[in-house]
Amino acid sequence: METSPGLRETKKLRTRRHLADTALEMFLERGFGEVSVAEIAAAAEVSKPTLFRYFPSKEDLVLDRFADHQDEAARVVRARPADLTPVRALHEHFRTALAERDPITGLCDHPDVVAFQRLLYTTPDLADRLQHYTAREVELLTEELLPEYGSPLEARLAALHLVTVRGELGRENWSRIADGRTADALYPQALADADRAFAMLATGLDATRTADVTRS
Repeated sequence: METSPGLRETKKLRTRRHLADTALEMFLERGFGEVSVAEIAAAAEVSKPTLFRYFPSKEDLVLDRFADHQDEAARVVRARPADLTPVRALHEHFRTALAERDPITGLCDHPDVVAFQRLLYTTPDLADRLQHYTAREVELLTEELLPEYGSPLEARLAALHLVTVRGELGRENWSRIADGRTADALYPQALADADRAFAMLATGLDATRTADVTRS
């Protein structure tokens, strides 16, 4: 009996999740560089060609989790109320995510999340490959911002700034939690950092300087 399209897709998603979960468990236990693709395939009971049909690279076994977030900023801008600017919409979205301890903000002290982010931020190959996902996020947000700015260059510059701010805030929050602080204790500072960072974009970098700088 032929498998229905819905069942085939369900089986593919299950296999994909199994491969990613198996790989992550092995990476966390032994280190990213100490685990080969062949070992992952064997542990997941699939062939290497099958694994590569689901994940183009070893790094994607970890970073595929970011695929669901690539269009997040664009979606927030697209769905925002008419009275909110793109910067304000993304600012409010980030504040909400902080309050919910969303792992994407870095403000999550669940041991599994902290371990995953440690793997990500301390493994050069993963950090490099993450740029691929970030570039797609910028591309999607640029398309959404183009009607706001008119110029493709200005829309892309705005997207780069917004994506970078979100990413750097997340990295800083994780770094502090990795040093031993709890998410609850860090929340006020994380919120203040987010407010300051988005204010820099909303009002301009010069307007948010804390001191006069004169050029010689």
